[in-house]
Amino acid sequence: MSASPSGHDTSRTRSWWGWGYADSHPDDAECVAMGALLPGTLARPLPIPRVADLAIARPGVTPPSSLAHLVSTDPGVRAAHAMGKAYRDIIRALRGRPGRIPDLIARPTDDREVADLLDWAGGQGVAVIPFGGGSSVVGGVEYRGDTHRAVLSLDLTSMDRVLEIDTVSRSARIQAGTLGPVLEEQLRPHGLTLRHFPQSFEFSTLGGWLATRAGGHYATGRTHIDDFVQSLRVVTPAGSSTSLRLPASGAGPSPDRLFLGSEGVLGVITEAWMRLQERPRHKASASVTFADFTDALEAVRVIAQSDLSPANCRLLDPGEALLSGASRDGSSVLVLGFESATGRVDDRLASALELARAHGGRVGAPTANGGTAPAEGDVPADAAVSAWRSAFLRMPYLRDGLARMGAVVDTFETAATWDRIPALIDAVRTEVGSAALKATGHPATVNCRLTHVYPDGAAPYFTVAVAGRPGDEVGIWDDIKAVASDVLHRHRATITHHHAVGRDHRPGYDLQRPEPFALALRAAKDALDPHHILNPGVLID
Repeated sequence: MSASPSGHDTSRTRSWWGWGYADSHPDDAECVAMGALLPGTLARPLPIPRVADLAIARPGVTPPSSLAHLVSTDPGVRAAHAMGKAYRDIIRALRGRPGRIPDLIARPTDDREVADLLDWAGGQGVAVIPFGGGSSVVGGVEYRGDTHRAVLSLDLTSMDRVLEIDTVSRSARIQAGTLGPVLEEQLRPHGLTLRHFPQSFEFSTLGGWLATRAGGHYATGRTHIDDFVQSLRVVTPAGSSTSLRLPASGAGPSPDRLFLGSEGVLGVITEAWMRLQERPRHKASASVTFADFTDALEAVRVIAQSDLSPANCRLLDPGEALLSGASRDGSSVLVLGFESATGRVDDRLASALELARAHGGRVGAPTANGGTAPAEGDVPADAAVSAWRSAFLRMPYLRDGLARMGAVVDTFETAATWDRIPALIDAVRTEVGSAALKATGHPATVNCRLTHVYPDGAAPYFTVAVAGRPGDEVGIWDDIKAVASDVLHRHRATITHHHAVGRDHRPGYDLQRPEPFALALRAAKDALDPHHILNPGVLID
């Protein structure tokens, strides 16, 4: 295995056009088999796109000699930084239409180099797109428009070190370009973890998580990256900002809150002090099946409003359970998991399972390092839990395989209060399904799962799959996305719970955001980025 100085495996090639590693994509036969499940897809998969077939123009600018050593103009590197990993990006690459390819890719190694690059770009009218792992699924790392002379993709992944660990306060100072696995590798010898594991964990960075207010894998408690921040260091065109490292403060509006979720439009996050945790030693999990999805929703609400705080509380509707292999009999499946670094969690799991049984759930035999005995009539859990975990990690690759078959396959997520959840889910299924049928002439699959739950609400996550019209997949996606966004707005649900705004969610964000706050955000943009070079078109104009 080849590794970077920080221990990260570099022997596998990242796909420039699709999700993850190139060698993990479904082969042609698997693509055809998946396409057969969606009537109306192509007979043969679209070919894997090649960088050599793209029309890549010469760079529109030349960096000064003082910065040249930081900059690449390699066509393959430029193509890999042209887009994120949304369905819209994948199908554009497959169709040979990736959009505006950045002129330059810069990889700074410290704050001074970031500042120098921003100074030069501001003077030259060059747009700067901060770039971490490139896993954005909302158009957050691409340039759309023609108002800038050139485009520079500012890749932070050369800034990938845990710089300092405070074991007394259980926190660490970490560079923003650190990918998830690299970060955890450097914390592991100390018995510590950040405990932030989004689905994109392998291919996303700390800075990306902070800039997008990313949500992690865990369903309750501390799961958004906001919860782990002690302080931030941000380089802006107007100067550098470093907040005071504190466990908490009531001193005015938080400077960290200004930059969390700012998606690179106000400055470039270069490092952060992050709260850490001991690595968990005690774990237990089980699955619960429900014949009625409404009963399952009520069970999850009751568990979320208890003080049990499961690490995983993921509810799959019948379609999502079938897709993941967790159930094949039309049942909804709830995957429950608990963990702790200090004590056994069996009693907490048992209490959650009793709540689930009280709402009609059939409980699988718990899997644990020490577990509870199943009740009479319960069903095995190992297969359901394992199937869900495998499908969770494999799903983005399968989406790309279906895209090669001309299918329109995407996900979107939201959050709303419990009183609105049932009607919201019904409306999305009905209206998005109808929009997909109207746009394509084919029936669509619209599945739902709950990924995060709170005492006052939940985060539904929807999967949409339908055969597209060859060559018009992006237009179909745009139509479906517009209908979905309208449904969310009418039901007073957020345009995004953890995927960020980017460019794709911008219309919905404009509706959700109070106008006085928009006024303040524009003023902050004018003050911190006077030349308006940072990630143009995201959050504000």
